[in-house]
Amino acid sequence: MIMVMGVAGSGKTTLGKKLALALNCPFYEGDDFHPPLNVEKMRKGIALTDEDREPWLRLLAEKMKTWKQANPVFVLACSALMAKYRRILETGGEVKWIFLKGEYELVLKRLSQREGHYFPPQLLQSQFQDIEEPEGALTLDIALPEDKMIEMVKSHLSS
Repeated sequence: MIMVMGVAGSGKTTLGKKLALALNCPFYEGDDFHPPLNVEKMRKGIALTDEDREPWLRLLAEKMKTWKQANPVFVLACSALMAKYRRILETGGEVKWIFLKGEYELVLKRLSQREGHYFPPQLLQSQFQDIEEPEGALTLDIALPEDKMIEMVKSHLSS
């Protein structure tokens, strides 16, 4: 299981889809599993609490077990900002973490240009405040070209 993580606007979905294509495996978007109440809170510019996130994370962990039975290799995009969130997700099985890291200004610019997503740019600061960099993850600079990042991930996975 490969988890592409980082703040909103870091490119998790874009990289995750391309990585899944390169690895010929399924891709799943963690945001698709948020309950409607969470989506509505974010749409209104209200940051989620741990209590909001926990049922969503537990659902993802359960889904991961099911997905793993169907295909042991898959890519999941999920913010997984804090170590305690990652621990919940890891109950779904062993995870290879890919952390997309970038400067606030670059991520804000990307978020401001993004269309069709409920996450508003004004919540970005709270994500930068909350993020705990993961230990043992492959950390990628989001300013790198996507093809370069894919090659780095493939190299990391094969080592």
